Amino acid sequence: MNTKRDHKKDCWRLQAESIIKNFKKRGIEGVYCENRAEAVEAVCRMIPAGALVGLGGSETIIESGLLDALRKMDFRLLDRYKEGVTKDEVGEMRRQGLLSDVYIMSSNAVTADGKLVNEDGTGNRVAAMIFGPTKVIVLAGMNKVVADVEAAIARVKNTAAPANSLRVGIDTPCSRTGFCQDPHCHPPHRICCQLVVTEASMTPGRITVVMVGETMGY
Repeated sequence: MNTKRDHKKDCWRLQAESIIKNFKKRGIEGVYCENRAEAVEAVCRMIPAGALVGLGGSETIIESGLLDALRKMDFRLLDRYKEGVTKDEVGEMRRQGLLSDVYIMSSNAVTADGKLVNEDGTGNRVAAMIFGPTKVIVLAGMNKVVADVEAAIARVKNTAAPANSLRVGIDTPCSRTGFCQDPHCHPPHRICCQLVVTEASMTPGRITVVMVGETMGY
């Protein structure tokens, strides 16, 4: 009996192989996993026992099942999603995360030539990616892949930001239209405050991107 091939998966695999080669030129490690279960196992293997583990705000981490897996492991997890955690406690976890042994996050976009594009509100996630944690693990579904930085920024503004505004209940202009309204978007409700393009890692292998052949997150 013939089994129908998933050509989208085939395409994602080819794209990931190409991007991983480009990551390597930039001092970034890349791993491709066919599905979220494989990805969760891969990430967990990268974390040493007893490590201090920080988390960037990420729907991908939750959707993938990674958060549930991390909670069962033998290390100190700065669990910003734990029931009953206060806003002040989350703020302290953000600060501690900057000096964590391992920092886990997603990326708003990944370009075909191996750049990571992210925009933050408070800036703790992009700050940790840039400097502080010994190891940064980026978990990203292949839905985050775009052609170039220009497309990545468009994705951040018109896909990730509106969805995240609705998720956290912030009344941004994009939460009302679904599209970026940058000239009309200002603090304290604006969530796009720091735009960072990671072009390379000066410390080879400090950043590992785990790419997943599924749609996850925003």
